[in-house]
Formats: sequence, C-alpha cells, structure tokens
Amino acid sequence: MSHAFVKEDDEQWLHDVAPTLNALINYLSRENNGIRVYEKESHANTEGKTIHKMSNGFSYVIDKDGKWSIVD
Repeated sequence: MSHAFVKEDDEQWLHDVAPTLNALINYLSRENNGIRVYEKESHANTEGKTIHKMSNGFSYVIDKDGKWSIVD
C-alpha cells in the first residue's frame, strides 16, 4: 500500500485557521472531539475588531495580521 497520501501530522494551530467564523467553528469543533462549538455572542472592542464569544468558554478575535487569537 502506498503512503504517498498519508499525512504524518494532521495537527493544525489556531493561527493557521482561515480568518472566517465558519473556519473557526469547524476548527474548534474538531478540537472539541467533534462536539459542535458555536458563537454565543459577538461585540466590537475599542479598536473596532469583532470579539466572538464561543460556547467553549473562550473569546476570539482576528488580530492585525489576519490571524485568529484568543482574547484575555
């Protein structure tokens, strides 16, 4: 059997996720053992960036580099 299409490492990091809400939801759901994570609420911060509060208890924002990050 050929191993040409087998990936050694399927690990993906938060900063590698596309800067869309659907991509974030898919990523977080995969990381949550397939249990769907959803957006509970969203609001703009003082810089005008949208903060997404998710059902996993964390809040996320797209940073100045266009990458997802967790808000403290």
